[in-house]
Amino acid sequence: MSMGEQGNRAEAHKELTDTFYLFNEGTLFDSYLTMGCSAQAEGFRFNVWAPNAQTVYLVGDFNDWAELDEMEKIGETGVFYLDMPKAQEGHHYKYKIVQADGTTVYKIDPYALAFEVRPKDASVVKGLPDRQWKDGLWLANRRRREIYSRPLNIYEVHLSSWKHHEDGSWYTIRELQDELIPYVKEMGYTHIEFMPLMEHPLDASWGYQATGFFGLSSKFGTMEEFQDFVEAAHQANLGVLMDWVPGHFNRNAYGMAYYDGTPQFEYADQNRADNNRWGTLNFDIGKSQVRSFLISNALFWIEQFHLDGLRVDAVSNMLYLDYDLGDWIPNDEGTNVNKEGVEFLQLLNKKVFERHPDVLMMAEESTAWNKVTHPVHEGGLGFNYKWNMGWMNDTLKFFEMDPIHRKDHFNLITFSFMYTFNENFILPFSHDEVVHGKKSMMHKMHGDRYNQFAGLRTIETYRMVHPGKKLQFMGAEFGQFLEWRFDQGLEWDSLNDDMNARHLEFTRQLNAFYQEHRALWELDHSSEGIQILDADNKAESVLYFIRQGKNPRDFLIIMCNFVPVERQNVRIGVPYKGQYEEVWNTEWADLGGTWTEPQGVKRTLEAEVHGQPHALEFILPALSIVVFKPKRVYGVNKITK
Repeated sequence: MSMGEQGNRAEAHKELTDTFYLFNEGTLFDSYLTMGCSAQAEGFRFNVWAPNAQTVYLVGDFNDWAELDEMEKIGETGVFYLDMPKAQEGHHYKYKIVQADGTTVYKIDPYALAFEVRPKDASVVKGLPDRQWKDGLWLANRRRREIYSRPLNIYEVHLSSWKHHEDGSWYTIRELQDELIPYVKEMGYTHIEFMPLMEHPLDASWGYQATGFFGLSSKFGTMEEFQDFVEAAHQANLGVLMDWVPGHFNRNAYGMAYYDGTPQFEYADQNRADNNRWGTLNFDIGKSQVRSFLISNALFWIEQFHLDGLRVDAVSNMLYLDYDLGDWIPNDEGTNVNKEGVEFLQLLNKKVFERHPDVLMMAEESTAWNKVTHPVHEGGLGFNYKWNMGWMNDTLKFFEMDPIHRKDHFNLITFSFMYTFNENFILPFSHDEVVHGKKSMMHKMHGDRYNQFAGLRTIETYRMVHPGKKLQFMGAEFGQFLEWRFDQGLEWDSLNDDMNARHLEFTRQLNAFYQEHRALWELDHSSEGIQILDADNKAESVLYFIRQGKNPRDFLIIMCNFVPVERQNVRIGVPYKGQYEEVWNTEWADLGGTWTEPQGVKRTLEAEVHGQPHALEFILPALSIVVFKPKRVYGVNKITK
């Protein structure tokens, strides 16, 4: 080796040593720029963290998979590195690791940006694309947008089962760009949320058991194609979100499981490492290197793909020591709180929002953990949204029961008003509720086919008028009958049926109605955004309330009838004298119902009802929601908010 080569090598060592010091400290939040393979002037440099490995070899297409190129360990960093001038983009490779006990295994690169198409599993040499993005207007508007007081209506998608070709093959990302984006735009949603897109070996896991956290699954397409998709969505004024799983990972032998032969990414305690519920391994989220890995991964998807946010899966699994099945050990205070999990989630959100205060960090947290969406400095976890699983479970349970029994369980509908402003909530009807024998949304509804659709119109409208942002899983928008199947496309043929076609139109109009009325989203997270008029009429199973926008004139009168019994001569209290116009009725014929004539404009009566000085009288159709808004009223400007 020449003196010049020795000097270059020493300089590289120092640079890498400094970088990997930060990695080991848990503060290298762009670790993917160094770890894995990165393009050099000639070939690629490979870096892999395997602190307890005896030896690591780089094997691949560039050396005929022979044990020729031993990697060099960088001091005490635990990282092995090698420059490979022969490596080219598209070459396949793995690390041949002589583990701590002398066992030899072949492992993928945890930081690989691409992988072979399954069932093959090698990593693929790839550098970061040098992309010139064309979504600057969207990003500029996103930075100015006040997310809490804007509409948020998410369409949740499982990429490979949204639509299939006649031969059973799924649509590619490129094909989805041409069809999914215009469809979501036409339907009036604001965002697309993809279930996990990272590399995963088993379709039945739906992407939630990942092997390659930095690689888009090869079954979907390339990194560049997904960048194109996000850019096209932004140009169509649609946001793009993704489910992200930092709590656990796939335990296949070729992946990250016991990477160097010792607990590396997973906990050393076997009880904490094993995720018995899902058959995976839990990340040791108290370990500094794992924090560098995971927070870098979150920022990678946000920055390299311009995603508008992440829905963090299985947060409860990271918060509780006893969340899983099996034995557990209390913390030093004798409780079941995973303090490391709390610290990790707080650090994650702090670092994401330091760089991108305008993105969405949404928690799928299934317990009543306090302050999930409160700032870290106030003792919160730091998310800006949480899925309201309690509301979802109660509402579905209520609508699935025979209407004759609903009066005895009316608290399932009204209880949410007791806590709806404790967190910033998203109201989800997600993929988890339409699988494993739970039935599709339409099939959950009680009664004959007409009443099932009437129930579906009612429950979907109730979600829209209830405080909180919105999420709907694909297929529900047209009333798919069979529950979701991950290996088949949606039942698009059902749109040949008039009832399904009319329900698709109902969803389109409901989404438009939501965006058009500020009262449904401006004060979503404030008690000023709702006034309950009557939540105690269990006998008739009706519920009345007002949704209020920031402007005193922006309010809606909401009347819900949760049983298939028409109510005549109904009176409801309203705050101002004047005229009110019916603007929504789930029984209108063009929405799928039977009413061909709207109730039109109603004048107030001089009667005190529900504690209000004036009243409206109208008909409340069977199993329906009716909405009135002020057309010409008096005295509003005397009220200031």
